[in-house]
Amino acid sequence: MSAPVELDRDRLVWMYEQMLRIREFEERVKRTFIEHPGVIRGHTHLADGAEASIVGSIATLGPQDQFFATYRCHGYPLARGTDPKAMMAEIYGRKDGLCKGIGGSMHLADPSNGFLGTSGIVAAGIPHATGAAWAAQIRGQGQVVLCFFGDGASKQGAFSESLNIASLWKLPIVYVMENNGYNVHTRTEQEDANRAHGEDLSVKARAFSMPGVTIDGRDPIVVYETVGAAVARARSGEGPTLVESQMYRLSAHGNIIAPPGVPLHFPEHEAIEKFGAPEEYEAALQGDPVPAFRGRLVADGALTADEADTIAARVRDEMQAAVTFGLESPFPAVESALEFVYA
Repeated sequence: MSAPVELDRDRLVWMYEQMLRIREFEERVKRTFIEHPGVIRGHTHLADGAEASIVGSIATLGPQDQFFATYRCHGYPLARGTDPKAMMAEIYGRKDGLCKGIGGSMHLADPSNGFLGTSGIVAAGIPHATGAAWAAQIRGQGQVVLCFFGDGASKQGAFSESLNIASLWKLPIVYVMENNGYNVHTRTEQEDANRAHGEDLSVKARAFSMPGVTIDGRDPIVVYETVGAAVARARSGEGPTLVESQMYRLSAHGNIIAPPGVPLHFPEHEAIEKFGAPEEYEAALQGDPVPAFRGRLVADGALTADEADTIAARVRDEMQAAVTFGLESPFPAVESALEFVYA
């Protein structure tokens, strides 16, 4: 697999800013549960800790390429350039939302930007992405599809069926398994035989005769280089690759669905609340990819501390504007409930 284009200073700074934008956006979502009780209804899942994996992967795509994500999906369209105001309004269920307030947090989509959607069903996006890759192969225009999913999805039949057909037909797709250490409230090694036996989960690629590689998903440069090589391989007609991107989810699995009149909230991380292992969580915080990448860029001279602070201030203002826009956006009219229903 050939390496992607080498990252220059501007691209590295862009990657840091996108990581920071994702983190700040999701912090604003989490704060909404406290500061504006009742504004967000239903499930919301955050991906703090996965910013490097998201940005490093999305940075490999060309303008014509496409991608699918899981229900933990806010970061991918943000890195691709989707308007955070429209995204926040969607999470708030408002008319001016990305999907007109119909999809909510778990069902974002921006097809005009190559983001073909998400699903609240574990592994459902894998066959969808594989179908999109088949369509791309038929069109013959050099498109590549990125398919993001969690490690838990690799135990679903849709995973095996999709990777099998993608390998058979040499489809232009890269499967990015984001292993964040937990399947909802269960540690990965408790429910995955490969992990329980000390193997990387990328070993699953062997069953489908495709390359499989495990990487540090907290390092955006490593992610960019690895996923970029897999994208180049797919684009040249050599078929799919499975990339296991390892990181640590820094928030709990999702918010608590509270009874009527009780505000929704995010609980503490499973390492603390279920396993009584605060030291595990503290160790994960020490490896937080966002401040780590900032420190790396400053140490290497790509950024000064003042420049990094300026970026952070700009990002905070941008995401506050997204919150304000979302709160001020009207709700969809009741009579529009069936507007996008087809028979």
